[in-house]
Amino acid sequence: MAFPDKPIAHLLGSNGPVHAVTYSASPGTYILAGSADRSVRLYNPQPSTSIHGSSSSHITKKKGDPAAAAVPEGRLVQTYAAHGYEVLSLTVTADNARFASSGGDRSVFLWDVASAQTLRRFAGHGARVNCVSFAGDGDALLVSGSLDASVRVWDVRAGGQKPVQVLDDARDAVTALAVRGPELLAASVDGRVRAYDVRAGRCVTDVVGPSVTSLSLTRDGKALLVGSLDSKLRLMDRDTGGCLKTYSDPSWKNEDLRVQSILGGKEQYVLVGDEMTGAPGRHGEGRIWAWDILTGELKAKVAVPWGPAGYEPKKLVGKDGKAKERTNVLTCFAWRDNGFGDQYCVSGTSGVVTVFGYH
Repeated sequence: MAFPDKPIAHLLGSNGPVHAVTYSASPGTYILAGSADRSVRLYNPQPSTSIHGSSSSHITKKKGDPAAAAVPEGRLVQTYAAHGYEVLSLTVTADNARFASSGGDRSVFLWDVASAQTLRRFAGHGARVNCVSFAGDGDALLVSGSLDASVRVWDVRAGGQKPVQVLDDARDAVTALAVRGPELLAASVDGRVRAYDVRAGRCVTDVVGPSVTSLSLTRDGKALLVGSLDSKLRLMDRDTGGCLKTYSDPSWKNEDLRVQSILGGKEQYVLVGDEMTGAPGRHGEGRIWAWDILTGELKAKVAVPWGPAGYEPKKLVGKDGKAKERTNVLTCFAWRDNGFGDQYCVSGTSGVVTVFGYH
């Protein structure tokens, strides 16, 4: 089956770039998006209408464009507002009753999905919290990684405000987390991936070299996709620490930004966004790259528009008074059912979440 490269829905509403997207737990009916506008939005990507309204002040619409209804619009179900700064990461419980968010507040927020209220706020990091993930039996723990170079483990059920564990081995910002059973993996700008066995109190460090910005575990836990700021993705063997496969292309650049990479299509594909510096897109579009996980062959290079047909980025004027070209740098990805579902979503600079699926 060919790589799904046709949009099936646009999710609108954000008033700034979207930094985090995630599906609800299996069967993945809903999508959560965390934005620079300090809000988290819950969407049903199943379209309710084929006609777009101007529901975001972050984009403008051309009048009279007959193609404006080409891709349907998903439904905004709920907006969650409590953050005072941008939202950078999201994680959902297995029962879909709660989710957690983190960002520039230096805190982790625990939310009740139905009431849209915060249940807890975990504070203690000294800088923005880049990543957060549920862990433990019954999602009893939250793990957070921060610009302050620490990983903190929080007990969701206990009433205390202090973390139950602080892991401070990193020498620079912690950028990504992956959790599987008692094992916790943390990526850092110091160029290392640290694997903690929380029960045994053991830490194994793999040296990648360049700053590591993204982690994605295979379902069996035997391999780890590592994204780093040298324009390469690496599939690492968890047992030996060796590199199984490297994914790159002369036209793909990732040297400055935290761009997420994921596994998808039942672990057939490796997906990543693009800084859009190597070959700028047209009309504000961004780009998805997809490689075959086994052969390393480039399978797809998908152009992602700034938004729905008829929408375009607002003009950006530089200090020299000249208009600057804007591109949709795609920094966050999610594939339904942890990579095994029938659709995926992407977002970034434009604030529009674009959903792709098998037709």
